[in-house]
Amino acid sequence: MARDVWLEVGGIRTFARVLGSGPPLVLVPGLACSHLYFGPVQRALAEHFEVWAYDPPGHGYSRAPVGAYTKLGELSDHLVAWLEAARLRDVVLFGHSQGAEIAVDLAAHQPHLVSKLVLCAPTGIPEYPNIAGQMLNLARDALRERPVLVWRVLRSYALAGPRRAWGLLEDQLHHQTVPNLPRLKAPVLLVTGSRDPIIRPRLAEVMNELLPESGWVEIQGGTHAVHDSHTAQVAAAVKRFILTGLEVNPV
Repeated sequence: MARDVWLEVGGIRTFARVLGSGPPLVLVPGLACSHLYFGPVQRALAEHFEVWAYDPPGHGYSRAPVGAYTKLGELSDHLVAWLEAARLRDVVLFGHSQGAEIAVDLAAHQPHLVSKLVLCAPTGIPEYPNIAGQMLNLARDALRERPVLVWRVLRSYALAGPRRAWGLLEDQLHHQTVPNLPRLKAPVLLVTGSRDPIIRPRLAEVMNELLPESGWVEIQGGTHAVHDSHTAQVAAAVKRFILTGLEVNPV
């Protein structure tokens, strides 16, 4: 049974939905998204882990002042404080899209908090260095996603608001993820989808080469929200990675 956890962190009443029991695993959403689009993969992973679907400030149910938390660094700092408030250490962080950049930032600066990283459809090496290009590819991807997923993402966007989403898009163009990759001490699993118009194979190859200890699973037919389009395959790859290490097979 799911339980909702509210914690006061940095003046923000912060929400997380928790399922399962076992080693802790924290889901970090992408740009202006929230726990709302993690439902299927959270349920699948909860068969083996205690899975926390976290809403960053201004995302989902975690309300924040308009104009605040529009920088990735601010979200990373809040996640650090939230993990400490929740008494979560030695966790697996699962970051999707822009959430992967936040997870990398945290793991590079606070390695004691993280045991392993799952970077699912990770941004951070922009193939399209302008907002128009990013938005075009987001629109292309939306046509490939399940309608229920698109609805959940749109609901999350409405909760986050256009000012925050735009601010995070702008900050992403300048946020330095690449220099942090070689500094990571935790093992990393990259998960990408073959039909993702945003994260192309070249980007995953670059990340895989820069990471000290990593594995890469490309899921055939997977979209940008590969955790939703191919939930069972993603959950199986993550389970293998956490329980047995980086000896993962292509899916």
